[in-house]
Amino acid sequence: MGIGDKIQNEAEHLGGKAKEAAGNATDNDQLRAEGQRDQVVADAKKVGENVKDAFKKD
Repeated sequence: MGIGDKIQNEAEHLGGKAKEAAGNATDNDQLRAEGQRDQVVADAKKVGENVKDAFKKD
């Protein structure tokens, strides 16, 4: 994956953190859960990138 994808995934992760923080601040369980989900999705994409990068090096 390119650097643009990595930046986009990191932005998604940070957006998830912001949503989770907003959910915590407003006691909104749905927003908190959405933020956590966004972070998990972004982290899964990062793992996929790392696996692809590892195979490209060989």
